[in-house]
Amino acid sequence: MYTLTGTTAPVRLWTDPESVEPGALTQLRNCANLPWTHGVAVMPDVHQGYGATVGSVVAMRDAVSPGAVGVDIGCGMSAVRTDLTAADLPDSLARVRAQVERDVPVGRAGHREGPDLTRLGIDRRHDWAGFWAGFERLHHLRDMSWAGEDKLRAKAHRQLGSLGSGNHFLELCLDGDDRVWLMLHSGSRGIGNILANLHIERAKELPHNQDLPDRDLAVFLSGTPQMDAYRADLYWAQEYARLNRYVMMELFQAALARGLGRAVAFEPEVSCHHNYVSEETYDGVELIVTRKGAISTEGGRRGIIPGSMGTGSFIVSGLANPQAYSSASHGAGRRMSRAAARRQFSVADLQAQTEGVECRKDAGVIDEIPGAYKDLDTVMAQQTDLVRVEHRLRTVLCVKG
Repeated sequence: MYTLTGTTAPVRLWTDPESVEPGALTQLRNCANLPWTHGVAVMPDVHQGYGATVGSVVAMRDAVSPGAVGVDIGCGMSAVRTDLTAADLPDSLARVRAQVERDVPVGRAGHREGPDLTRLGIDRRHDWAGFWAGFERLHHLRDMSWAGEDKLRAKAHRQLGSLGSGNHFLELCLDGDDRVWLMLHSGSRGIGNILANLHIERAKELPHNQDLPDRDLAVFLSGTPQMDAYRADLYWAQEYARLNRYVMMELFQAALARGLGRAVAFEPEVSCHHNYVSEETYDGVELIVTRKGAISTEGGRRGIIPGSMGTGSFIVSGLANPQAYSSASHGAGRRMSRAAARRQFSVADLQAQTEGVECRKDAGVIDEIPGAYKDLDTVMAQQTDLVRVEHRLRTVLCVKG
């Protein structure tokens, strides 16, 4: 562990500060010097983001910064182990990949009318009516016309159980015993993005945020209507993200069975957010903790730390290290921007770096090439006091948006 000098609140890093890009260091200092900040923990996958760095955990007293959560509220991971082994898979997974891409909307796509929960057998496993009733209480609706509200509601219904684009993915993986796993990465889709940006802009307008070093770190203060509105909308969006992954995993499981032409048994799901807010206590102080590109390790809970496209992932159990605010990294972390990756790498590079993985290998996903990310094994070696590895997974199929 390292510390960053010259900050008001402590900044503890699980990577050498000299390896962190200057822009990210500036963002960390800006976070630590806010008057409400109790402390900042920096994960080994840290890199510059919007407002706050990706791979940072910010603990505040009676305040929260929407920019320290990010615009994909509730983004996270889900994984399920199956009863299959590598021997049960065909030599070519192209048919399985095609089935998954037919059954799970990817990119900007959503379901035509929303996912068929009855067909999936999950229509009674959750209080769906109660969940959608929460949509009607979202504070952003007060500023929208009836037509705009209706359009957004319909879009949120259609996008439930859909992947999105960017670094979101569905993968088929093998563990050290050649057991087959399903894994996916997604968040709160369009509705979460809209809510996040709305509240970030509202926070910037508040008087106490006018003199901040970076107004993208504008905060809401406890006991104010703005804070109450943000947290209400935030918690609903976090639940939307969780349910999005839950429904998508059901679709993924059904697609796998259909693509293989056989029945498959599935173990309980491992699920974790890595862009979210939680109320926790450290140093005897009740704090509002934002994790932007970090998972919780509280109570030894299980988590998922993915690599880049086709490089594999880790299933871990947390060590609840209080110095890191019971957190660990959310993945490998980018080492270059998307634009830089597109300039540096070619389709031939992508094909070489994803050899042996059934996935897209075209110009549309060059910015997700493994070479654009940090080395996952190095990231894991830097956080042995944060998590314990349960399984190392290697990727055999990857679906991108």
